[in-house]
Parts: sequence; structure tokens; C-alpha cells
Amino acid sequence: MSTPVRPILLVEDNPMDLDLTCEAFRELSVVNPLMTCRDGEEALRYMEEHNSATDARVPVLVLLDLRLPKVDGIDVLRQFRSHSIWRQVPVVVLTTSRETEDIEAAYALGVNSYIVKPVDSTAFAEVIRTIKVYWLLINEQPFRASAP
Repeated sequence: MSTPVRPILLVEDNPMDLDLTCEAFRELSVVNPLMTCRDGEEALRYMEEHNSATDARVPVLVLLDLRLPKVDGIDVLRQFRSHSIWRQVPVVVLTTSRETEDIEAAYALGVNSYIVKPVDSTAFAEVIRTIKVYWLLINEQPFRASAP
């Protein structure tokens, strides 16, 4: 019996960036479903609803923007890292912020990678391709054996 393919959780409020990311994953034939949350509050609700290693909806990867309505990305990351299951999920910050304080705060909270979004759509697609190759194909994923 094969294990279900875990989703990628995209936490992004900008409709254009959301569309670019979804399109890039489609063009790259990523098999993982893309779950989206449009603000930090929605991301925390998703975490609360999917909080067991055996829950196939716990994502294989989180792509997290920092500039989010309701609850900002740093606070979302703080909550993810305080949860016993979610602290094991790789989180890649994908944001427009190059601010030193944001970068330092994200790494202090245990982010796995920090990427500044390119403005150019071709460069953005290349970033998504790199994320696919490393985080979905090369990296060993958490909970691989525990999903039903």
C-alpha cells in the first residue's frame, strides 16, 4: 500500500504571488496538492486541525510569507515551532522582506530556509523549481512512514 502524498501548505495573502506559485507548481508537475491559507489566522487554524503525525494533511513543506494579515508570519512560525508535530515540518520563508530583523527572527525560530521573492516571473518560477527539486525530491521528508 502506498502512502498518500502529503500537501504543501502555502501561506500567502498576495493574490498575484499566490497565482504565480500555483502556476509554477502546475507547470512543474508537482504531485503534492497545494493547500493555501490567505492569512496567519487561517494558517494557525490549519495547524490546529491537522496536528498528528498520522494525519496525511500535515504538510510535507510550508511556504510562509511574513507580511500577512491578522497574524504575521513570524508569529505563525513561532506557533508552528512550539507544536510537537509542526516543529518537524520544513518551513521555507518566501517573502519580499530583506530586513535583517525578519531574517534573524525567522532563523532564531527555526525556519529551514529564507528566500526573498524575485520580482521577475521567470526568476520566481526558477525559485519554485529549486524548491521542488530540493524540498520534494532530495530532502528526506518527515512522517514518511507514519502516514496511513
